[in-house]
Amino acid sequence: MNAGRPVRPLEASLRAEGPGVAVTPHHLASTAAVDILHRGGNAVDAAIAADAVLGVVAPETCGIGGDLFALIHKPGATEPVALNASGRAGSGTDADAVRSAGHKAIPIRSPWAVTVPGCVDGWEALAGRYGSLALAAALEPAIGLAAGGFPVGWELAQSLARLSQALVPQESAAGLYPDGAPPDPGTMVIRPGLAATLERIATEGRAALYDGPIGEMISAATDGTILPEDLSMSQADWVDPVSIDIMGQKAWTIPPNSQGYLTLAAAWLFEHLEPPRDPADPLFTHAAIEAYRAVAWERDLYVTDSAHSPIDPGALLDPTRLAPKLDHIKLDARADWPVPQRAPGGTAYLCVRDRDGLGISLIQSNYHGIGSTIGAGSAGFFLHDRGSGFSLEPGHPNELAPRKRPLHTLSPTLWTQDASLSMLLGTRGGDFQPQTLLQMSTYMLWAGRTADEAHRLPRWVTQEWRDGDSAVQHEPGYSEANLSRLNGLGHRLAATGQPMAGWGPVSVITDTGDTGTGAADPRVATTAALAT
Repeated sequence: MNAGRPVRPLEASLRAEGPGVAVTPHHLASTAAVDILHRGGNAVDAAIAADAVLGVVAPETCGIGGDLFALIHKPGATEPVALNASGRAGSGTDADAVRSAGHKAIPIRSPWAVTVPGCVDGWEALAGRYGSLALAAALEPAIGLAAGGFPVGWELAQSLARLSQALVPQESAAGLYPDGAPPDPGTMVIRPGLAATLERIATEGRAALYDGPIGEMISAATDGTILPEDLSMSQADWVDPVSIDIMGQKAWTIPPNSQGYLTLAAAWLFEHLEPPRDPADPLFTHAAIEAYRAVAWERDLYVTDSAHSPIDPGALLDPTRLAPKLDHIKLDARADWPVPQRAPGGTAYLCVRDRDGLGISLIQSNYHGIGSTIGAGSAGFFLHDRGSGFSLEPGHPNELAPRKRPLHTLSPTLWTQDASLSMLLGTRGGDFQPQTLLQMSTYMLWAGRTADEAHRLPRWVTQEWRDGDSAVQHEPGYSEANLSRLNGLGHRLAATGQPMAGWGPVSVITDTGDTGTGAADPRVATTAALAT
């Protein structure tokens, strides 16, 4: 629940329109992005700047100790390009050792959960291929905030208080705990170690993080699970995106090891169920819930390192594979599907469109909030725990193994119409991501709502009870008649009583050719859409 969490009223409009527009989870990151656009940078430069700032002011979501995915569309291109900058397990990884220690799953607060961070490799790849400014220019806003100080947000304050026992003794926490105590929201804090690390990255590139003293700190922090030779290998790969035609547009996402295909597959099923177009109609909600449930259960079978995938990534969105699922979805009752595994998240999603129409959909994450809570020595940042996405089941396609990528929940999307950019859409939220993006895309493309209007419609998330029931939590805003009908269709309902910050924030930019219109999610108090 959101107890005590500042949330704007859902009636609030957080909209910005202009030739250049940025939408991020934090106003300081949005400001940094727009400043870079004003300085002559393009959307990719601005996205790197925003992401670096988020890693400073919101480490409970992302940072240079985590991974990155991005989709980029350049005007005139027939399709976007995709970047997978997710890290691999270290050469010292040993699944048998984890199992021998009595674990059935990889402990999130352990070196076993740490994979090589991919974020900085992602920045370098993005800047090298698309950037119009030097990487150093994009990192200036983040360096200034880390060295000069910033006010602690509510979510960061809660994370620092909850994790103080693990974080306070570590050098990388220097400045985050004034006088050794968790800061209240609004308290000014600094991050001198991170500022120094970012300055080194600005001048030396990836070598500053992956080689030399900081690389040695990462290896030492993981008890040698990650070795110098692992860090020397770039974690950033340009890959072919996967796509499918949905509701008059073509939707694109990152192929596995991302779970992004779930959003697109569920949206395709929703469209082909031909539900009513009014979101207030209970059959609209029922169709969306059932479309998601029809694919959610299979994620852990198919989402793994692409080199170990049991199915070609492109085949996951083949309509001939999806169509038979329609035979098992009923508009007059809940269907039974296997129980999916839970996957939480600590993530930041942002999108930027510049004056020339270049658009980027970027997502970056530490996973479980501040990740593993293991600091990289005195370098000022914490290492993510994406390795906990591996399976310990012997022979499983996603079984933990050296130099292998784990299952990832990060699910950015990019939408085109007649080969032109039409929408950038994404969110945080672990296994809530495809559910939330399904709702936003259907509200906009099937029901005809604007992005701003879609943000203000109530959301739901579904989880599976062990007896197979669909347990649906929902925000306020559904009518009693709607809820009664959903209950009659077999859904077990639970009201949240308030808007849920964890069911977002969704960031979205719609593109009309000459301008972009950004809409930020009021569910998180720090979000901002800004335009040039």
